Amino acid sequence: MGHVSLRPLSSPTTSPAAPPRWAVRAAHLTTLVVLPSGLWRIAVVLGYPAGYTEAGFEPFQTFGSKAWMLTLSVLCELVAFLTVGLVRPWGEVVPRWIPLVGGRRVRPMAAVVPAALGAAALTALWAGVPWWWTYPHENMTPTGNLVVGILYQPLVLWGPLTAAVTISYYRRHRTAQGRGPTG
Repeated sequence: MGHVSLRPLSSPTTSPAAPPRWAVRAAHLTTLVVLPSGLWRIAVVLGYPAGYTEAGFEPFQTFGSKAWMLTLSVLCELVAFLTVGLVRPWGEVVPRWIPLVGGRRVRPMAAVVPAALGAAALTALWAGVPWWWTYPHENMTPTGNLVVGILYQPLVLWGPLTAAVTISYYRRHRTAQGRGPTG
């Protein structure tokens, strides 16, 4: 994976420093921690019981539930992918192909505030009581409960990873705006 310099986008005095390697890795890891649960839901959409009993699997065979699970899987992955923008050029300057705003600089707080709120919400949702593990579904087999618990466990990292990358983005941009080093 090559490094892309942000320097040509503006003068050297206002460009943020390149993101640290750990932040780049953490940003990419966010897309991977969402993947296991998404793949499990897609298996259910495709008709694989994925740990459900026959009676428990029946409600998942409606068009509405399949559409919801597929939509949820895709949305989660897309939201996780937005974290990558905090370490890539498209998080600094809107890509030119986007109508009306393409080519414009991203205001740092326009990225930081939603990312921080998302990180807080994800941390509260997933790092609290691990509901998928503590409260087994009565319509799943014991093995199914274990498998779902294992596949959902990586989501505990989603919020903290997003928070760390967001803080890194904020610090790089704060320093670039001439407010001095942040620590």
